[in-house]
Amino acid sequence: MLLSMELLAQYKEAVRDTWSTGDYDAMLREEGLYEAGARLVRTVGVRPGVDVLDVACGTGNATIPAAAAGARVTGLDLTPAMLATARERAGDREIEWVEGDAEDLPFPAEHFDVVLSTFGCMFAPRHEVVADEIARVLRPGGRIGLCAWTPEGSIGEFFRMVGAYVPPAPEFVDPPLAWGDEDHVRELFEGTGIELEFSRELAGLHHESPEAAADCYGTKFGPVMLARQALGDRWPALRADLIELFTRDGSPSGTGVVLPAEYLVIQGRKSAGSVGD
Repeated sequence: MLLSMELLAQYKEAVRDTWSTGDYDAMLREEGLYEAGARLVRTVGVRPGVDVLDVACGTGNATIPAAAAGARVTGLDLTPAMLATARERAGDREIEWVEGDAEDLPFPAEHFDVVLSTFGCMFAPRHEVVADEIARVLRPGGRIGLCAWTPEGSIGEFFRMVGAYVPPAPEFVDPPLAWGDEDHVRELFEGTGIELEFSRELAGLHHESPEAAADCYGTKFGPVMLARQALGDRWPALRADLIELFTRDGSPSGTGVVLPAEYLVIQGRKSAGSVGD
């Protein structure tokens, strides 16, 4: 299919509006999901003095821990509202915040020692374009560390559940959950000189109750907030489905309920002989 650049631009503008809606930072703090970024930084072994790019950085999930580890860090995101929150969270840490597109990174080839993304670049529409850009800006010997929700996990079920109530994405949009499939990721990075390895982790998403979880997404998470507005009197049906998901798959905790959410950790190293395009 020949993709119109105008259609692509319109789609990305809609995505920007979606992620500007709600309070993503409050949702991540409530759920405890910021720990995933800190864990990724430790897993990849970010150290002082290296140049790090966090692609689709959102509110700084991995960006801020990378800076805390002593790296020189750039956080890039498509959505100005996300970057504004990230800046506020970062305080006086020296981080370069850049409004930009994961499919067209505004940096020279071989510019970074480490490229990270926690549940961010998976939402860019054209996966192969993103993978090629990540490989392009990575120096030979450099490392990548990416986190993506798996199709089999609870968040995979969550996105399918919400997707059943809303119109499908355009044909040119690759499904975000495909980033959680190892074979798909291998295909994306084939020929880039990046050797991959995979592991799976669990994030525990914390809420006071299944009902509180559904209401958190309905009032703080942009995609679900917009679905709620569009659904009108059909929202209670989706809310009931979300409550059932947290009731069925969640586990009681001392402070409420915890949903175990599986994600794929993608690590890779670019061979020393690789040259950026």
